[in-house]
Amino acid sequence: MAKKKSTPTSAFATLAIHAGQDHDAATGAVIPPIFQSSTFVQDGIGGLRGGYEYGRSANPTRTALETQLAALEGGQHGLAFSSGLAAEDALLRAVVRPGDHIVIGNDVYGGTYRLINRIFGDWGVEHTVVDLADLRAVDKAITPRTKMLWIETPSNPLMKISDIAELTEIAHAAGLLAVVDNTFASPALQRPLTLGADVVVHSMTKYIGGHSDVIGGGLVLDDDELEEKVRFLQFAAGAIAAPMEAWLTTRGLKTLDVRMQRHSENAGRLAEFLDGHSGIETVYYPGLASHPGHTIAATQMSRFGGMLSIAVAGGERVARRFAEKTRVFQLAESLGGVESLVNYPSAMTHASVAGTELAVPPNVVRLSVGLEDADELIADVDRALAKAVKQR
Repeated sequence: MAKKKSTPTSAFATLAIHAGQDHDAATGAVIPPIFQSSTFVQDGIGGLRGGYEYGRSANPTRTALETQLAALEGGQHGLAFSSGLAAEDALLRAVVRPGDHIVIGNDVYGGTYRLINRIFGDWGVEHTVVDLADLRAVDKAITPRTKMLWIETPSNPLMKISDIAELTEIAHAAGLLAVVDNTFASPALQRPLTLGADVVVHSMTKYIGGHSDVIGGGLVLDDDELEEKVRFLQFAAGAIAAPMEAWLTTRGLKTLDVRMQRHSENAGRLAEFLDGHSGIETVYYPGLASHPGHTIAATQMSRFGGMLSIAVAGGERVARRFAEKTRVFQLAESLGGVESLVNYPSAMTHASVAGTELAVPPNVVRLSVGLEDADELIADVDRALAKAVKQR
């Protein structure tokens, strides 16, 4: 594979635009082309040009994205996959074996829980669910068979904040791999490797892609041996980011810094409006001083992000009505795009954890706050709440 060029800067916004994005040497094109090729000509048997032979093993467009992602997270190695769960699957298979054990948070993403519980559970990998805010409980959950501590902060959908530095210290003291799902914050707001994490996981479908037009996943890590294992699985199992998806993700990453500023501003304004609203029992947003994780979030995040959840007064029926009554907020799965989305987790994104200790309360609605005008977003939510309560 071609050597990844480094970018002589540490400024996030500059790295986002230039890391792995050298102009095309043949034409001078400022934007590197999409290498939409499945195979590459060899100069004699085994004579690879730039290290490329077949698109599953490597592709220049994917290499550029992996370089860009690693630079933004401050890591040595970036790997791009066909989805966030594909990235998680490759990492888990590289680390755990039947009989091993994983500690996960009690508000982990439903798809992650499904993967660990139903896929790896059937393979003989056990797990323990714990409140990651309770450091003593985390320490107690670790057994001699534990190989990994899985941290998600902010969590999906209840926006729980975990202390990355404290948790990674506990993990390392027990010889565990500390993994942080950084999807909600993105590297624009939080860089877990600088806080002690061993691996950062992303659903690049979300804020990194940022436009709801691509599915992708990513890993960033420093350990050479682990990178070799995961890279082999990426090649051997084949869940790679295709050239077009890699190119779209790279394009999204270039505006991540400015997008996250606006996402955070809009979500902060909406959270403040909803805090104390008669139609809301609880606002889950780490930017609010009342949030139990606010102090930690303020320490490890530069801003508080564009995600918030609300517990709607009036219970499940009103919550469902509210989710179906918004106009600017569109009812859909996923998050992190420029457009605002509303989601009813217990029956949508987190249906897979229904009936477990990770079940989402039925009056909780998740809001992915987009880049639209903040006043219109507030008015949309206020109007939908009023309609939902009126029709109760």
